[in-house]
Amino acid sequence: MTMGSSGDASKKMAAGICGILVGAFGVHKFILGYTQEGVIMLCVSLLTCGLGAPFMSILGLVEGIMYLTKTDDEFVSTYINNKKGWM
Repeated sequence: MTMGSSGDASKKMAAGICGILVGAFGVHKFILGYTQEGVIMLCVSLLTCGLGAPFMSILGLVEGIMYLTKTDDEFVSTYINNKKGWM
């Protein structure tokens, strides 16, 4: 791991846990700096009067697990450097 990526890799744990616990609100997206994706998830959950929240929760759960199962280098390469916003 390079010197600059250690701080970025620290976002992995926070984003993963938030994705699993409160994924419907897109908190994990905001942690990673994906504002547009976070707003989309939040709006789908809120503007559908909660009907879209289960789908966003499942998406958040899957993404959270994906974040946590990647190595630090894979996480930084995929989500920090290459800015992969969805799955």
